[in-house]
Amino acid sequence: MEVDTRPGAAELLRAAELGDRAAWRELVARHTPTVWAVARSHRLDRSDAADVVQNTWLSLLENMNRIHDPAALAAWLATTARRHSLRLLAARRRETPADEARLDLAEADAADVAVLRDVRDGVLWRAFTQLSEHCQRVLRVVVHSPELSYQQVAAALGIPIGSIGPTRGRCLAELRRKASLSGLFREDAR
Repeated sequence: MEVDTRPGAAELLRAAELGDRAAWRELVARHTPTVWAVARSHRLDRSDAADVVQNTWLSLLENMNRIHDPAALAAWLATTARRHSLRLLAARRRETPADEARLDLAEADAADVAVLRDVRDGVLWRAFTQLSEHCQRVLRVVVHSPELSYQQVAAALGIPIGSIGPTRGRCLAELRRKASLSGLFREDAR
């Protein structure tokens, strides 16, 4: 069994607070997948999710000295990303797109990327998009942020802690069923 000798979040946070750029880079490297997962769990497009990620890191930079429990940094980042996501969604509801043609171009670019994916990933993603919005949110956060505790996941998603495990199980079973119906688990005929 390998022992993780990397510095902990508390140690990195304190070093970053004192201006250690390597510590800051390590914090960003460790926790950016969590922040992205939370932002994307709110069904933000890539650009809006990038804004949420950037604003979350800026919030940490501005509030590093106010983090009372540095060991819970992942939860703090997840909660902060959730709040930034909800603010952005509220602001977007008040906006009216000025240029519908630009939105069509963005969708076409996304379609080009999907065409280049291999068949297996395409089938899996199609099955994933057929899941309920709730299942998609839960699976995104759980898969992209396995280091989060159920309590942290519950806080990030705004759902009861006791429903995370059963919900994850039901969502994964449904994903397997949908992917299987699409032919993902069929063995090649010989």
